[in-house]
Amino acid sequence: MTAEQTLPEAMRWSTANCTISRTMEILGEKWTFHVLREVFLGVRRFEDIRARTDIPRQVLTDRLTRLIDRGLLHRVPYRVPGQRERSEYRLTEAGLDLYPVLVALVQWGDQHLPIPGGPPLVAHHRGCEAEVQVVLRCQAGHEPTPRETAFRPGPTAQEA
Repeated sequence: MTAEQTLPEAMRWSTANCTISRTMEILGEKWTFHVLREVFLGVRRFEDIRARTDIPRQVLTDRLTRLIDRGLLHRVPYRVPGQRERSEYRLTEAGLDLYPVLVALVQWGDQHLPIPGGPPLVAHHRGCEAEVQVVLRCQAGHEPTPRETAFRPGPTAQEA
């Protein structure tokens, strides 16, 4: 068997247009998911997000701007009587589509980094109060394990 025959199939394909790389350009910064967590939990005002996360003011400003520019959040104006107009930050459809990712991160953390006494957050279905979990499911309805799942080159894959 030659060295080329023992290489994983993925080595034959370029990562130049990798979906994970493009996604991590947006989500890979340290504070991004902290900001998204707060907005998902209903904390939408700058000072409230800052107080709950302890993010430095300029870093929070930069993250919010980036999330708006990338289409995950949008500003909604509000005014407290006697004060200037400010903005709340709300999720767009693209931002809401990240909810399963957030739930998966919580699931992983609770399983692999548990704390005594149980998890600090548990996702529940508002309709029936059952706990929500993220699962892999194929289009045929099966729930394969990660070892039963494989990535294959897609229509825009480029050879290495």
